[in-house]
Amino acid sequence: MACMNCPTLAATLDMLAILCRASFDLSAIVVGQAGVASDSGVLAARLLMALTLAFHIVFASLGVGLPVLLLLAEWRYLRSRDELWKTLARRWSKAFAVLFAVGAVSGTVLSFELGMLWPEFVRRYGSVIGLPFTLEAFAFFLEAIFAGIYFYGWDRLRPWAHWWSGVPIALGGVASAWFVVAANAWMNVPQGFRVENGVVADADPIAAMLNPATGAQTVHMIVAAYLVTGFLVASYYALSRLRGKATAYGRRAMGLGLVLGCVLAPVQVGVGHWMAQVVARTQPVKLAAMEGQFQTQAGAPLRLGGVPDAEARVTRYAVEIPGGLSWLAYADTDAVVRGLDEFPRQDTPPVLIVHVSFQVMVLVGMFLVALAGWGLVPRAWRRAARTSRAWLWVVAAAGPLSVLGLEAGWIVTEVGRQPWIVQGHMRTAAAATGAPGVGWVLAAAAAIYAILAVGTIVVLRRLAAAPLAKDASDVP
Repeated sequence: MACMNCPTLAATLDMLAILCRASFDLSAIVVGQAGVASDSGVLAARLLMALTLAFHIVFASLGVGLPVLLLLAEWRYLRSRDELWKTLARRWSKAFAVLFAVGAVSGTVLSFELGMLWPEFVRRYGSVIGLPFTLEAFAFFLEAIFAGIYFYGWDRLRPWAHWWSGVPIALGGVASAWFVVAANAWMNVPQGFRVENGVVADADPIAAMLNPATGAQTVHMIVAAYLVTGFLVASYYALSRLRGKATAYGRRAMGLGLVLGCVLAPVQVGVGHWMAQVVARTQPVKLAAMEGQFQTQAGAPLRLGGVPDAEARVTRYAVEIPGGLSWLAYADTDAVVRGLDEFPRQDTPPVLIVHVSFQVMVLVGMFLVALAGWGLVPRAWRRAARTSRAWLWVVAAAGPLSVLGLEAGWIVTEVGRQPWIVQGHMRTAAAATGAPGVGWVLAAAAAIYAILAVGTIVVLRRLAAAPLAKDASDVP
């Protein structure tokens, strides 16, 4: 029993107690309201939406970023007439065709789920926020039309005409992402309407779409899409080189992916700071949950790690940087940051999930920024690193980690808004469908997405296994 006085064991037991208490607060995860029994329909609806979003967001990100890599590779071919760049662009276009098709399917499912799972949300606020979804459809049509021209235009169009046919694909992907994320930003910071006797009146779709969170949130997502694409591509070719496939083709492909990811990783730091300031101004309760800040405090610290204890109202085991959160949110180390205790408990998100997800996102971002710093080291070191297995393993890890950071960021965005589907206006539980059988749909969707994911991987592997021309497969 004397061992119970061991500080390490005591800390471990404290952490387990916090996690156990969090597990009992299942309703906070489901409807974001502590102390209220969770409804199975709301749970199933949220899990189904989360599953579909988690699946689709990866393909959506590749749909935004991969056209840029295609254009860069083909541009290098047009400028140098090096056939290896053309081979790279052409093979990537086949992979993009597969990813585009899967992304279109999962995106279409999401549009149906919005009406099926959240009918009250659509009924009440459809006139307010329907515009960006309509414009997203036009952006998708633009992307799809020119994708067809690009795929079938190889050797049929003049070289530069073919390259220009790919530009609308890249622009359409960015526009699609912008419109969808603008709608999500409105859910976080709703405006462009007023409510009379429980009925929405004077809807202004333009004002709703251009809400105070739109700028930071859309840029944050678009840059993240480019980062995920660049590092996933680099990761694949790093693994290929680790398996002994050291080709000029693989080296150029990995390098192009790294250029896209490494250039934008430091940019995302600045965008993330902008996003934090917007959240502090428009969703202070979300910021408090992100940082595990329970008490309102001047000179609030920035926490690295830590486990929030919602019962004791304290975040344990964190490394604290004095005044860091105040500076991050308000550019003033002495600024007052509102804590979770300032808000009714039934209106606060599940702090453990939000805080841990935010920490994961930040940790991944720090790793990617450190990787981007590779471009700043002396050129001789970079040349030596190209043949280092340790370096290749670092690059290989960057792809999956970038996806993890992307998913964690969306958990912060969505769970951090709970218990609201429209911040301050409609609770998630009130928006959900009352129809039975959502759990069966969830089970079927999980099976279908598993099959779709496996099928996509199999097709992509077969495309990658197609033999290269001799000049592309030779070791440089």
